[in-house]
Amino acid sequence: MTTNRTVRLIARPVGEPKRNDFAFADEPLPVLGEGQLLIKNLYLSLDPAMRGWMNEGKSYIEPVGLGEVMRAGGIGQVVESKNAKFAPGDYVSGMANVQTYCVTDGKGWVKVDPNLAPLTTFLNVLGMPGMTAYFGLLESGQPKAGETVVVSGATGAVGSTVGQVAKIKGCRVVGIAGGAEKCRIAVEELGFDACIDYKNEDVRIGLKRECPNGIDVYFDNVGGEILDTVLTRINLRARIVICGAISQYNNTTAIKGPSNYLSLLVNRARMEGIVVFDYAPRYKEGALSMGAWLKEGKMKSKEHVEEGIDRFPEVLMKLFKGENFGKLVLKVG
Repeated sequence: MTTNRTVRLIARPVGEPKRNDFAFADEPLPVLGEGQLLIKNLYLSLDPAMRGWMNEGKSYIEPVGLGEVMRAGGIGQVVESKNAKFAPGDYVSGMANVQTYCVTDGKGWVKVDPNLAPLTTFLNVLGMPGMTAYFGLLESGQPKAGETVVVSGATGAVGSTVGQVAKIKGCRVVGIAGGAEKCRIAVEELGFDACIDYKNEDVRIGLKRECPNGIDVYFDNVGGEILDTVLTRINLRARIVICGAISQYNNTTAIKGPSNYLSLLVNRARMEGIVVFDYAPRYKEGALSMGAWLKEGKMKSKEHVEEGIDRFPEVLMKLFKGENFGKLVLKVG
């Protein structure tokens, strides 16, 4: 009998998530009810937001309950279907969770076509990170041709797409990333105008050099000291898009907020949070635009694929150690 390998959250992590915060088990597959389908998971999306989902407390989405299978988006193939909208063999994307099989009523799941793009692309530029970048930058950041856009986490899933969209819109794009190789990728492979290596350079000095005319849009994926430093360089009417704060997610002390926030007042600037689910009715719009850019060669989708569901905790930590190059994906295999 086929079993379902599951990874369940059994303890709220304190600081960095550890292996013993999760339970691994082989469980029987349920019998499908009317309207349900069975999906074999192929790839899972690993995202910084997963760390927040492990915490108890009010947020933009309910936390993962203790004992529940860890939440994760994914790509899979339909094995069995009692749902008229899906047929065996269909490739689909949705909330697969960290397990080898998924049983669902199909709500929130969409078909994807591997002939249009590699399956992992649907977890990156054509998936939630891409939608976050597209709508976060264009709706909240509102970049204009000729403006300077700075993006932190520049070679991560969201940051790499933000930078490419900003270039397509005619902006000067400066990335912030950790390490010479990531900065090389940002400039040589993704087309950024410059990239500041925060691990080997004072970010303040780098921003002064690369943004001599100030910063018009800042897309923040890291929070902490880098956000604070950027605020000292913003222009009049600048827009700061708060997408994430990966530098703060594993804190065991209070989250560090921006002490330079009065720069927002002086410069009449705006700081706004972005949660991708707010744009769900418009995902098709974003996918069509970025799909066209991919086809035209104006954009690249870079994925970092690791394998093995039992390695989930260790692979997830690559995000927080800065060890991933591009969108981090776990091949269930």
